[in-house]
Amino acid sequence: MKKINYRIVMLIIAVIAFESNAQEVIKPAARLDGIYVKENTNTRRAIPYAYLREADVMWSKRVWRMIDLKEKINFPLYYPTSPLSDRKSLYDVIKDGALKEGTVKCFSSTDDDFRIEMTKSEIEAKVSAWDSLNQVDDVNNPGNMIISPVQKDVTSEEITKYKIKEDWFFDKQRSVLDVRIIGLLVITAKVAEGGGESLGDAGLFWVYFPEIRPLLANQEVYMRHNDSERRTLEDIFWKRMFSSYVVKESNVYDRSIGDYTSGINALFEAERVKEDIFKFEHDLWHF
Repeated sequence: MKKINYRIVMLIIAVIAFESNAQEVIKPAARLDGIYVKENTNTRRAIPYAYLREADVMWSKRVWRMIDLKEKINFPLYYPTSPLSDRKSLYDVIKDGALKEGTVKCFSSTDDDFRIEMTKSEIEAKVSAWDSLNQVDDVNNPGNMIISPVQKDVTSEEITKYKIKEDWFFDKQRSVLDVRIIGLLVITAKVAEGGGESLGDAGLFWVYFPEIRPLLANQEVYMRHNDSERRTLEDIFWKRMFSSYVVKESNVYDRSIGDYTSGINALFEAERVKEDIFKFEHDLWHF
């Protein structure tokens, strides 16, 4: 009897969850919300990369960086925490592209080589979890509390950082030091079951950055002082309008900076990596 009651409770919870998700769908406005129709962002295309041959790359360095969303300059990637009619956070753009539109492929958070592709069910399991400690009143036995698992989705508010994998290289054909982002890891705060104690950060999934560039090019971001600047998420990364710090560079041990130093020494080591890249380009030229 208890098993049947448990199934009934689970069915009711599933129906309520479905109805709540259906209510979150943003309907198009019946009236024009503004003084003109926004056409530029919806039709924009990502700027194509310059053609690059292996023979043209005379030097390269692979670097992993961390983007902390608590820093003010990174707020356009974090906000809005709830989707608006014209703007969404970077996490919501990626999640909707993977689950609703099917235009984004996600890869395992344990492998940044993009070899382990995740299925839709695996992605859904990553962005939602069941809280098995939730208790409700037993409808058939008032006053008796029973365990009733509740599904809790990972929201934009819980996304704390993004980890990017990028290649810096010198193109001797164009005589420029350039950089291209290869991948992006979505990171959320890991909390103990039942809420409360923080257990650090946990990676959700990697995305191959060149594949999501067309999607980012059609997503506006908030620009301070000028609402009609029409800047997009793609512009944020293309123009390097974000703050980050180095957590790893390519090395013979394949280890991160945090594996051999910590604290302020880790910050000094991160600055050393950035300085080495700057000095390489500077030393190529003679004045």
